Amino acid sequence: MAWSYPQPLAGAEALAECVALYAWPQLHITLAGEAARAQPGGFYGGWITPDLAGPFKGEPGSEGW
Repeated sequence: MAWSYPQPLAGAEALAECVALYAWPQLHITLAGEAARAQPGGFYGGWITPDLAGPFKGEPGSEGW
């Protein structure tokens, strides 16, 4: 699944040329040559790259955040 914002709200104009991909573990995504992994859990759809430090929502024990 993918989505875009062809006419984003003021202040987010940079998103007009972007396409977002839902973070399914089956996808293999790289960003600047670095592998990204899907955020854990079944609800949140973010990508995690090696330079990001957790904890991340969706990991065990993060349900109450």
